Amino acid sequence: MDVYNLTTVTQFILIGLSDLPEVRYPLFVAFFIIYQITLLGNGLILLAIVTEKKLQTPMYYLLANLSLLDIFCPSATVPKMLKNLLTEDHSISFVGCALQLYFLVALAGTEVFLLAVMAYDRYVAICFPLRYSLIMTKVRCVQLLFGTWAAGFLNSFVHTMSTFSLSFCNSNRVNQYYCDIPPVVALSCSSTYMAEMLLLVIAGICGVGAFLITLISYIYIVSTILKIRSAEGKRKAFSTCASHLLVVFLFYGTTIFTYIRPTSSQHYPGRDRLISMLYGVITPMLNPIIYSLRNTEVKGALRKVLCLRICSQKE
Repeated sequence: MDVYNLTTVTQFILIGLSDLPEVRYPLFVAFFIIYQITLLGNGLILLAIVTEKKLQTPMYYLLANLSLLDIFCPSATVPKMLKNLLTEDHSISFVGCALQLYFLVALAGTEVFLLAVMAYDRYVAICFPLRYSLIMTKVRCVQLLFGTWAAGFLNSFVHTMSTFSLSFCNSNRVNQYYCDIPPVVALSCSSTYMAEMLLLVIAGICGVGAFLITLISYIYIVSTILKIRSAEGKRKAFSTCASHLLVVFLFYGTTIFTYIRPTSSQHYPGRDRLISMLYGVITPMLNPIIYSLRNTEVKGALRKVLCLRICSQKE
């Protein structure tokens, strides 16, 4: 369904994998299972942090917020994607598209800022262990968390307003399975210069700034760990930041692979959209697995939660 000439677009069509009908049902099953594992895994992490007093520290408050983001972010796109895989109706209203884009960009942006804050937390813990409790107080932690969420949602508000203030009077077919800035802006029949410049400037400043904070924090962390003489001391120090480092590599690696790599849209448009789908659902599923496998305190808290649940069911 296309809208041409000067007709105003009132809805968009999410192409998704409509050009690969033979994989619709297997993908529905796969993504439904992945989504359920994501909700369960991150829900268990949240439950463990809330119920275990030993985990109620700034480091785990930050992890709890990461788990919240890993629940909210796929929830902005996956339910609609699953519906589209089962039905022939791939439409989304203009307002629905705007809301989806707003929450998706807000949550993804918040995660970028949160990963930087988590890197700073590990930097203070490893480089200034004696002053950690004085620097990373609960009040400071709340302030940092409020700043990350506020920055993420304010950043998204600017991009959403600039994107949907454009005129849409040509095609309404979004070359993606969800509403994202690049494919929506590409449909505009008015000048997209301001929207594109805002995206480049704000994403450049905020994204690169957050990445540099993360990178510099880990340069200092690695430098400090290498100065530790005992192998046991190095292992202990590295174990406190290994999980977060893996999550950072996973997040930035999949982001770069999805958005910066050369596209194959001329020959394999469905493959590019499939990769975007995997980026949107695989990373949030893996984060709780990484933390539960690499972090002994989280593993212990999860065992306690599961044991309590099993014992209560037996009674």
